[in-house]
Amino acid sequence: MVTKKEGILTSAASGDGYTSTAAQRTIVDFKDAIQDYRVTSLPVLDMFAQRYTTETGGDIDITVAKQSMVLEEIDEGTTPAYQSTDLRNERVSVKEFGIAVGVTRRMMEDSRFSEVEMAMNEARRAVDRHITGHAVHALFGMTSSVYGTTDVIATTTEANAELFANFDHGTFYAKTISGGSRITDYGLYDAAAFQLMGPNAGSHYFNSADTVNGSTVANFALNDLTEAIELIGAKGGNADTIVVSPSHYKLLLDLADFTTPIEAAMGGVKSQSSAAYEGHNEHVLSSAARTGLVGSLYGMNVFVNAYVPNTRFGVFDMSIKPLAYVERRGLTVEEANPGFGIVGSYMSMRYGMKVIRPESGVIVISS
Repeated sequence: MVTKKEGILTSAASGDGYTSTAAQRTIVDFKDAIQDYRVTSLPVLDMFAQRYTTETGGDIDITVAKQSMVLEEIDEGTTPAYQSTDLRNERVSVKEFGIAVGVTRRMMEDSRFSEVEMAMNEARRAVDRHITGHAVHALFGMTSSVYGTTDVIATTTEANAELFANFDHGTFYAKTISGGSRITDYGLYDAAAFQLMGPNAGSHYFNSADTVNGSTVANFALNDLTEAIELIGAKGGNADTIVVSPSHYKLLLDLADFTTPIEAAMGGVKSQSSAAYEGHNEHVLSSAARTGLVGSLYGMNVFVNAYVPNTRFGVFDMSIKPLAYVERRGLTVEEANPGFGIVGSYMSMRYGMKVIRPESGVIVISS
C-alpha cells in the first residue's frame, strides 16, 4: 500500500510562479547538482582510441597519411622530381546517443539519501558501459543493433571489408588482401606476401588453432599469438597487448607456462624463501585486480575485461591507436521537467567510432 504524503514540491508549496519558494529553490539545487556530469572519463578511449572533434554531424572524413615518398639518386646539381603525399580517407558515422534520467519529487523530498546523486551516478555509469561496449564491438567486429556494428568473420574479404556501406565501423585487414586503398607496404613485403601470412590468406581475423572447446566458448592456442605477432610485425607494428575475456583468462591460468605476476616489471623474481616473497606477490595481484593487467605472454601484456566476448580475443599494437573516436558534442546534461511528479534531465552525446588503423590489431575467433 502506498500512502500519499505531500512535500515541499507539491502544488501546496508551489507559490504564485513569481516569488521565490522552497519548491523553486529545490529545482535550482537539482540543476546545480548535474553540472559535474557534463564531462565523463572514458578509460577505454584513452587506451584504444585517438580522439577527434568536429562541428558538423553525419559522416565525417578522416585523412590518414600513407608512406609515399622515397629517396632517389640524382645527378649532382639537379633538382629531383617532386613527390606528392599519398593519403587514405576513412569515413566515420557520427550519431547521437542519450539517456533520460528521472526521479520523482517524492524521492527528493522523503529520501534520507540524495536520490538525485544516486540517479546521476548510475547514469554516468551507464555512459561508461555504453562507450566501453561500443568500442569493444567496433574493435572485435561484433554485430549489435544498439551500436550499429556489423559482424566481421573469418570469411569476410578485404574487398568487402573496406567498403563503408558494408562496415561503417571499419575493420582490420580482412581475407585476401589485394593492395587496395588501405594497404601500406613495409620492409620487403607487398600485398602478395601479406596474403601468404597467417592461417587465413593474410586476414587479421582467423579461427583459433584450438578446436577443443568448439565455436561457442573460449578457445586459446599459443600458436594464435605467434600468427598475430607475424601479421602485425610484417606491417611495421609491434604486438604488445593481448585483450581477453574472463573465460580466456581461465584458459590461460590453466596453462602451466602462464604466470599472473609480472615479475620483470616488479624488479625480478623473488625467491620463495625470501621474506619479501609473499608481500611481493600480494602487491602484484592487487595491482592486477585494479587495472585488469593480469600477466604477460611472449612479452605482451595481457588484459582481461568482462566486455570482451568469450568467443573472441584480440592482439594489438598499442603504440598505434586502432580506433578513431570522433566527437561532435561530448556528454551534455539538460534539465527537463516532463510532469507527472517526475523531475529529471537528459544526458546525450554525439560521437562516432571506427577502426582506422587496419594493420595494428588481430582478432582471433573461436573455431
